[in-house]
Amino acid sequence: MDVVVTGFDPFGGEPLNPAWEAVKQLDGLVIAGNRVHAVQIPTVRFKAIAGVQEAIRKYDPDVVLCVGQAGGRMDLTVERVGINCDDFRIADNEGNQPVDEPIVPGGPAAYFATLPIKKIVAALTGHGIPAKVSNTAGTFVCNHVLYGLLDILARDAKKRRGGFIHVPYLPEQAARLKAQPSMALATIVEGLKLAVEVAVTNREDAKVTGGTIC
Repeated sequence: MDVVVTGFDPFGGEPLNPAWEAVKQLDGLVIAGNRVHAVQIPTVRFKAIAGVQEAIRKYDPDVVLCVGQAGGRMDLTVERVGINCDDFRIADNEGNQPVDEPIVPGGPAAYFATLPIKKIVAALTGHGIPAKVSNTAGTFVCNHVLYGLLDILARDAKKRRGGFIHVPYLPEQAARLKAQPSMALATIVEGLKLAVEVAVTNREDAKVTGGTIC
């Protein structure tokens, strides 16, 4: 099987994005017998989803894991749900700043991630990596990609699985920004490897039950 893991380019005036700095280290790895393909996507409305869709077309993966920066968070946060709303607090990298606009006009209000999110969190914390389930991916490009990915997969006959993980700032970002939590790059990389391993070895475990994802 193949796995696609995406990370964004830098945005918001930052010189780097910890999501891509970590994701690119996974490129070409074989995890639990599955080859990982790292793909950078732009922090741009619609173009980011197009980049994910192109990666799916190119690599035909069974699992897609998108990764983004969440400055201010102190854990690896595994997202439960993407909502059909773009409401950008800041402009994206091409100046788009929609307010309360749908990502997919006429689409469902929300999609649940289809990865085993609680097993991923358990694996991470079991290895000493701070992690938790998150119930909001925000309303910026990260949520845009999560919802867009799940919309693509909902209409895909292959029954691929997908989800999203937010990562904290790197220490060098936190040192400059002052009083912000951070996580070492090596820890983020190790966490993403574990997340991929859990995702590919528990592909049948993620299911929606009573409105929640297990």
